[in-house]
Amino acid sequence: MKNLRKIGLLALVAATYAMVAGGPFGLEQIVADNGYTGAILILCITPIFWAVPTALMVSEMASALPQTGGFYIWVRRTLGPFWGFQESWLTFTGSIFDMALYPILFSAYLAHLVPALGHGRIPLIVGILMICACVLMNLLGTNFVGQGTIVFVLLLLVPFGFLVWYGLSLPHQALVPLAFTKTDLMGGILIAMWNYMGWDNASTIAGDVKNARRAYSRAMLISVVVVVVTYIVPILAVAHAGIPLSAWETGSWVNIAGLLGGQRLALLMTAAGVLTALSTFNALVLSLSRLPYAMARDGFLPKVFAKENRRGAPWVAILVCAIFWGLATGLGFERTVMLDVLLTGLSILLEFAALIALRITEPLLPRPFRVAGGRVGLVFLVAPPAILIVIACARNHAERIGSVSALIVGLGIVLLGVIFYFLGIRSRTAA
Repeated sequence: MKNLRKIGLLALVAATYAMVAGGPFGLEQIVADNGYTGAILILCITPIFWAVPTALMVSEMASALPQTGGFYIWVRRTLGPFWGFQESWLTFTGSIFDMALYPILFSAYLAHLVPALGHGRIPLIVGILMICACVLMNLLGTNFVGQGTIVFVLLLLVPFGFLVWYGLSLPHQALVPLAFTKTDLMGGILIAMWNYMGWDNASTIAGDVKNARRAYSRAMLISVVVVVVTYIVPILAVAHAGIPLSAWETGSWVNIAGLLGGQRLALLMTAAGVLTALSTFNALVLSLSRLPYAMARDGFLPKVFAKENRRGAPWVAILVCAIFWGLATGLGFERTVMLDVLLTGLSILLEFAALIALRITEPLLPRPFRVAGGRVGLVFLVAPPAILIVIACARNHAERIGSVSALIVGLGIVLLGVIFYFLGIRSRTAA
């Protein structure tokens, strides 16, 4: 019965795709700032130095330690409880900035379809209802979410399939010079990093994946290919159709769809935006709710967070996480890409450290998938993401959140994680 709750390879690929991409939404600024050729180069180069190393790391670690909690378990086991706590803290605090975005996007795209839903407090109410719907789906178990995500992903990609068809079927237009017209290379890379993040999120549900030791390496390979293709091909089709760069701005996929396929395709693209917000949020609830569940089992959180319902869903963890994300939506937080990259990037570096530590401390541990090249291979795997994180930190220093540097805000969040860990140690000792 318990195995029936688990998801197979296809559902794992769909969930990974939803956690990482959810379609090409979010790439518009890269094209606007770097032109078609610049955007394509950025979207081709960034995964080589960022997404592929992370996916390979997840493949090896998930095959060696396929447990619920994923990257938290890896870091805690190899680097100790302090770093395990910091891993979860960085991931969860970063998620508050990120998860607040999806209900807002859901409401905004839905208001395009039904304008009456865009007035007053209705968008906020619609966003909260979306959160409630995702909670209900997650309470029905991992298999239900996995099968639903397959359907969501296929449906949201349909309008992009039509867009590619229309774009490539038109005679090539010479309206757009396919060269660097203007560039913000580092800004584009950082946005691409954000759009290529989330591979490790799929690891937290390893306990609910059939044949997890072998499934993860296959799922990561398929997902990387699908993400890269669904990012690049629609942009190539739009470039082929000769859509001017002036048409590109945040949220412009709907307008571009209208230019190529008319009002019907614009409406389909709007519906895809609704599904993207829903599927990504739903998949991330599945992933992130497993962190407090795993931490409760280790004694870092009250045991109530480890309670499961009949379908194996950690219902207390799901509900409490949803409350935090709902409050963030009510406060009107918008996505801060630089801060997301910083916090998530630091957590990914801890995961790479865990990969190296596990090779040293448990060299005989069975690994159905192993990154090739021995120690030299690990150096080449870890170096590119580490360099990109340093670049992200430098960029964060220049970005502002209000009157404060985004880097200072990020470091403050990191420091809070250290404080909360030792406060938790003291409270457990006193008890």
